[in-house]
Amino acid sequence: MTTAPHLLITTDAVGGVWSYSVELAAGFARRGIRVTVVTLGPRPTAAQCAALHADLVQTDLPLDWTASSRAALDAAAAALAAAAHHAGADSVHLHTPALIGHAAWPCPVVAVAHSCVATWWRAVRGGALPADLAWRADAMAAGLARADAVVAPSRSFARMLLDAYPAVPRLHVVHNGRTPLAGRRTKAAAPPVFTAGRLWDEAKGAATLDVTARTLGTAIRAAGPVIGPNGAAFAAGTLRLLGPLDSAAMASEFAAAAAFASAACYEPFGLAVLEAAQAGLPLVLSDIATHRELWDGAARFVPCGDAAGFCLALREVLDDASLAETLAQAARARAADFSADATASRTLAIHAAIARGEWATAA
Repeated sequence: MTTAPHLLITTDAVGGVWSYSVELAAGFARRGIRVTVVTLGPRPTAAQCAALHADLVQTDLPLDWTASSRAALDAAAAALAAAAHHAGADSVHLHTPALIGHAAWPCPVVAVAHSCVATWWRAVRGGALPADLAWRADAMAAGLARADAVVAPSRSFARMLLDAYPAVPRLHVVHNGRTPLAGRRTKAAAPPVFTAGRLWDEAKGAATLDVTARTLGTAIRAAGPVIGPNGAAFAAGTLRLLGPLDSAAMASEFAAAAAFASAACYEPFGLAVLEAAQAGLPLVLSDIATHRELWDGAARFVPCGDAAGFCLALREVLDDASLAETLAQAARARAADFSADATASRTLAIHAAIARGEWATAA
């Protein structure tokens, strides 16, 4: 891509968006693209920074879902546009359309919809959006309309966006990808079930697995933060909380586990599920559209919120070595479809088309 050698990527360090950004920056760099990464929200840890091989600019700008007002969100958008101008970026890869705001961007903007408050609310709570979320959804709608291109990480989530907003022009689906974490399978005396994610986010279903753990008879270990930047919190009764883990620690957990569970009722993609599949773990997942799209035929599915159902499905996997091996092989084979290199290649193609002045048909 000779017309846009310098890309600016915005991100946050709260969850899977950081892993996505690290992979994307590495993929762009391998293709000779200069990358500047700009962070918003809580600053990344030293370990997170060490994993990033790109120019890093850390800010204290608010995230779209923690900003106190539309004015604060617009100010963050203006600051990011100024950062793109200062860096001399030829293209911007924005981690949420809501941050486009009314800013005068100096170059094209490709916005990734990793999630949004409107689709989250529909999946988790239902009914009319409360006032504090309604203005954020309005900002999302405005950003979707202004972006030069919008990327969704799954077809299922793309449909959610189209259901929640009147129109999303130039919408592309690019599945997330991940470089497999280094780790060798181990044989623990009592291998646990493993889960990971933003445990404080009720959409991730940690509360369901907490109930499951009471009767499963096998420990469920849970990695991830229990307190969110927005003040949301999760208190476990039975889950064995591990806190946030770096890549090496995650690899160790995958290596020692007997199965991976995700009880999410809202999941635009699910990087932790992909990591577990790459590690060769049998998957037991909530029966939601995204999980079906990505893992149908390669996992056991349980109705969302059904703690007893998760207990039964996990017990079957834990007690039947043949079933567990069949599921593990199917998951690993499916995971090969979601490579970090493919994500970078498809994403860069969108930026390149825009740089050439082309309006590529949404895929």
